[in-house]
Amino acid sequence: VVSLRPCRAFNPVLYTLMSNTLRPYLNCVKATLDAALCLRFSPSHTVERHDKPEVEIQSGKELQQNPITICRTKHERCLIEPSINSTRISIRMKQEDSDPIEIILCRKFLRFLMQRAEDYVVMRRVPLEGYSISFLITDKHLERLPKRRIVDFIVHFMEEADKEISEMKISMNARGRLVATEFMQAF
Repeated sequence: VVSLRPCRAFNPVLYTLMSNTLRPYLNCVKATLDAALCLRFSPSHTVERHDKPEVEIQSGKELQQNPITICRTKHERCLIEPSINSTRISIRMKQEDSDPIEIILCRKFLRFLMQRAEDYVVMRRVPLEGYSISFLITDKHLERLPKRRIVDFIVHFMEEADKEISEMKISMNARGRLVATEFMQAF
């Protein structure tokens, strides 16, 4: 079961800010995922009674589709690799153009999530090279869960991860400022 955190109360200011920068990117990812998740059962062509994700083993070009890269910025992007029975979604969070604190927070946060990959049915433990986090969706996932719910989970994850990293950075800066003022009061 794909678990989602409870939604926060609607904040029109945050929604307006997000709609100007993040919303078109997420809408494009959502529409592309909706099209890419038309998966069906396809047994292995080499081994009998095996059903492996074709996007992982890449046994034949006829079973693969063209990968799609959606970029928000120079360093933030999403790679969607569809095949006949599985789709791999790799997301690169903002890291390169950020300050060192944001890079550390992003890596620690995503590593924390990937260590708990079994709690999220579609998350991979190891991301694709050059990406922050990866998801693998197979035809078996679509048999158990509605496609709309999986797409909404991925988009919601991207939205919340971005917010969470920004909130952690603001909180850390506020704590640092408080510690610095307490330390300077001694002089």
